[in-house]
Amino acid sequence: MGKVTSLQVAARAGVSRSAVSRVFTPGASVSKDTAAKVRTAARELGYRPNVLARSLITGRSRIIGLVVAYLENQFYPEAMERLSKSLQERGYHVLVFMASNDAQATQQVIDELLDYQVDGIIVASVGMTNDLTRRCEDAGIPIVLFNRRQDDPRMSSVTSDNRAGGARLAEFLLDNGHERIGHIAGWEGASTQIEREAGFVAGLALQDASVMAREVGNFDYATAQAAARAMFGGDAPPDAVFVANDHMAFAVMDVLRFELGIGVPSDVSVVGYDDVGLAAWPAYNLSTIRQRANRMVAETVDILMHRLDNPDAAPRHVAIEAPLVIRGSARIGTQGKKP
Repeated sequence: MGKVTSLQVAARAGVSRSAVSRVFTPGASVSKDTAAKVRTAARELGYRPNVLARSLITGRSRIIGLVVAYLENQFYPEAMERLSKSLQERGYHVLVFMASNDAQATQQVIDELLDYQVDGIIVASVGMTNDLTRRCEDAGIPIVLFNRRQDDPRMSSVTSDNRAGGARLAEFLLDNGHERIGHIAGWEGASTQIEREAGFVAGLALQDASVMAREVGNFDYATAQAAARAMFGGDAPPDAVFVANDHMAFAVMDVLRFELGIGVPSDVSVVGYDDVGLAAWPAYNLSTIRQRANRMVAETVDILMHRLDNPDAAPRHVAIEAPLVIRGSARIGTQGKKP
C-alpha cells in the first residue's frame, strides 16, 4: 500500500484538491458539507495531511512554545491547560518546555524553541534577557509574557493588577483590626513579587502602618515553611501575614497549625494571592486575591494571534483587575483579636 495523497481523497470525496487543502488548513474557509465529505474520505483512506510539508510552503509551523518555570504552584497547571486548549482551538500545536529563573537554562530552552521554528512564544514566570529577546525579535517570533512583566518595549505582557491586589489586602487586614502585620515574599527578582509587595506596603502606609516582619519564601513550599518558622517562632509574632502566593500560604498555614500550635485565624490571619483550587478546600479556606486565569489566558492568546497576523503591531501590556476573595483564614472585624 502506497502513501495516500490528497488527490486520492479529493477523488473519493468528489471535490477539488484545493478543497481538501482548505479542510486541513486551520482558519481556511470551507462549507460544512464539503468538510464532512473530505474528512469521511480521509478517514476511510487513512489519509493524514503532511503538516511539515505545509509549514515549508506557508512559512508557518503553527507551533507555539510555552515556557514555564515550575508547576508546583497550582496556578500554572491550570493556566497551561487553558492556554494549550485555546491555542489548539485556533489550529496551533503546543510545545511545553520547563525552564528556570537561571539565564543560562532559559537560553537553552529558547535555543530549542528556535530550532523547532515556532511561530510564537509564551513565557510564564520566566525572565527574558535582552540577548534572548533580540534573537527572537530578529527571527520574527513574537513573545508574550504571562504572569510576569519586564520593562522591555519589545515584549507584550499579561498579568493581574498586582499592585492593586497587594493594596487591597493591606486595606482588608487593617480594616479588620490587625496591627502587627508580616509579609512572606516570593522570589525577589519576579515582577509579581515586586509589585504585590509594593502595593501592600503602599496600602499599609495609607493608614500609617508598616510591615513589622518580613521573610522570603521564594515561591517554594519548603522555603516558605522555614520562613514561617522564623517569623512566628519568637515571643511577639505578627497577628496577620500576607504570603505572596497561595502555594506558600499553604506551607505557612501547615507550619502554624501543626508545628507551632498557632490558630488560624484565631491567633493569626493568613492571606495569599492567586485563588488556586486548593484555596477553597475546607482544610485551608484561604482568603486571597483571585487571579482571573481565564481572562489572562484569553488576553494572552489574543495578543499573540494579533502579533502573528500583524508583525509590526505594537506590544501590549495588560493588567487585569484582581478581586479579593474572603474566606475563613482571616478574622473579620475584631472577633478573636487579642487585647
